[in-house]
Amino acid sequence: MSLLLFSDQFVELMQFSDGSSEVELRLELGQGDVTPKDIYVDANESSLAIRVQQSGIVRTLMETSTLYIDEDQLVISLKKQNSELKWPDIVESWESLSAGITQLLRGTSIYLVGESTEINQRIARELAVGLGYTPLCTKELLETYAKQSMETWVNEEGSDAVAEAESAILESLSSQARAVIATLGGKKGAAGRVNQWRHLFAGFTVWLSLSQATDEESAKEEAKRNMQDSGRGYSNAEVVVKLGGWDPNYSKAVAQAVLSALKRLILADKDLPGKKSLYIRLGCRGDWPDIKPPGWDPSTSLDASSPRS
Repeated sequence: MSLLLFSDQFVELMQFSDGSSEVELRLELGQGDVTPKDIYVDANESSLAIRVQQSGIVRTLMETSTLYIDEDQLVISLKKQNSELKWPDIVESWESLSAGITQLLRGTSIYLVGESTEINQRIARELAVGLGYTPLCTKELLETYAKQSMETWVNEEGSDAVAEAESAILESLSSQARAVIATLGGKKGAAGRVNQWRHLFAGFTVWLSLSQATDEESAKEEAKRNMQDSGRGYSNAEVVVKLGGWDPNYSKAVAQAVLSALKRLILADKDLPGKKSLYIRLGCRGDWPDIKPPGWDPSTSLDASSPRS
């Protein structure tokens, strides 16, 4: 007997074979060389996850949060945990993630931050195509406005002036729905500055971080340290995706990792898109995530200088 698991249409990503003496579960690894040491299995008393690392990107092959013992049997539930979502919890693919995350986002925009403007731009385009969103790039918008290249602008006026101008662009984009916005990377960008995140919090923020880690565990520890570094603007991001080097040919794989991370973030708190909408309606006052009542004036607050006041 063979059973193909699927999202909302049949897709041959996973196959069970039930023979007379053994049962097999086959997971599609995709293209590229994979060895057993590239496979990670995480399990505890109630969940099971199988992941593969290819070209520095960790991708989930299977995940279920329903694992229990029924008398003398181990039960791994493959049912959807939320029947309204287009993906089953057990498998992730680009097609199922891009369809499912659109439901969860409810029109909320995505901001990509990090050290590289090029990486932010490429991943923004990939995400926009998958989600049906509008791709926007603050570098292109700034160069159009200034009628000069970014390099010339930085040389003539300095990175502080560019960061201030990008902040103004981000303010104008803060009410933009269904967009993926690539921000400037490096020291010239507003996102690298702790005090210029007011309008970035209008959407879901993803830090695309180049990593020196050599395995999944050290990458997690590195990400944790980065997020705790309050002196870096990027540490304000709600999601961090670690990249083991950069190859434009793997842009789609990075974009899929972003969608997977956003899925987990929103499923952990499904009210987040609604809170983002409220934050925008109240004027992006810098009080994310602890939104103050209407009438609160950040200029009179002791925490007004903090983006997370």
